[in-house]
Amino acid sequence: MNMQVWIEETIAADRKKALPVLSFPAVQMMGITVRDLIGSSDYQAKAMKLVADRVDTAASVSFMDLSVEAEAFGSSVRVTDDEVPTVVGSLIDEDSDPQGIFVPSVGAGRTGLYLEAIEKVVPLVEDRPVLAGIIGPFSLAGRLMDISEIMVLCYEEPELVHAVLDSCARFLKEYANAYKQVGADGVVMAEPLAGLLSPSLVDEFSTRFVRSIVDAVQDESFAVVYHNCGGGVVKAIDAVLATGAMGFHFGNAIDMAEIVPLVPSDRLVMGNVDPAGELRNGTPESVRSKTLAVMEACCSYPNFVISTGCDIPPMAPWENIEAFFSAVEEFYTVR
Repeated sequence: MNMQVWIEETIAADRKKALPVLSFPAVQMMGITVRDLIGSSDYQAKAMKLVADRVDTAASVSFMDLSVEAEAFGSSVRVTDDEVPTVVGSLIDEDSDPQGIFVPSVGAGRTGLYLEAIEKVVPLVEDRPVLAGIIGPFSLAGRLMDISEIMVLCYEEPELVHAVLDSCARFLKEYANAYKQVGADGVVMAEPLAGLLSPSLVDEFSTRFVRSIVDAVQDESFAVVYHNCGGGVVKAIDAVLATGAMGFHFGNAIDMAEIVPLVPSDRLVMGNVDPAGELRNGTPESVRSKTLAVMEACCSYPNFVISTGCDIPPMAPWENIEAFFSAVEEFYTVR
């Protein structure tokens, strides 16, 4: 698919399809656990197909599982039946040798399985782009070094952090390119940890590494959508836009109406109904209200696409998810 044309057509459309980060709740339709899902490429492909058949989204988005790449590097991962996996512990500390950082081959751990899932689902979902999921370089480095530790080391041992980021970016370029080779139309790159950096540090420790990945893989047939759900993203918007991504996705820690005017009109900007507070723990009525409120505030900008602020939790009730889509339809019907 020509993703540049897809973006142009999306921006030009009077009625825009929603693009929530929706994949994990398929476990409810399948009668399986999250543990089952993340261990089977067949289950993952089926899950994405079931979601695509059930709701008319602008794109089919894969799983925002931010443990996959760290696990490939050797991190330990906690897996449960009904929550997204999480990384535990750390592999690298201030005493680590920057020259000795292990960089895995693409296919290590579950990365090969996730690649297989995208390869299997691409022929099944032909009416919209298929976007794979990868983590961003600073967010990966934070999982390898411990999130609290890396924030301190950005000041005390910046050379070490840079070395880890070089390794992360090198792996992520290869991983994103592998998704491209198996047929994905792009990736959603989740870089939430950069949202905790001060604006002056975002460029040094995130943007230039993200940009190196974007420059290596993005072209008219393959888009990078940058996701950041941090509260500091508005102040750091110049560094965020400098990543060069075709699209930007922001979380509910910010007022979406503040950031939409700051994004160039030829780039998609998406967000930001609260996936945990509303889709998981709200009611159909509260989801409707929040969705309409975001759309009222932002849809006057042609490049805005309604979405969730992050990925929808596995056990979010489908009645709430359906209420989100019904609210989108209601907005465009009565507008």
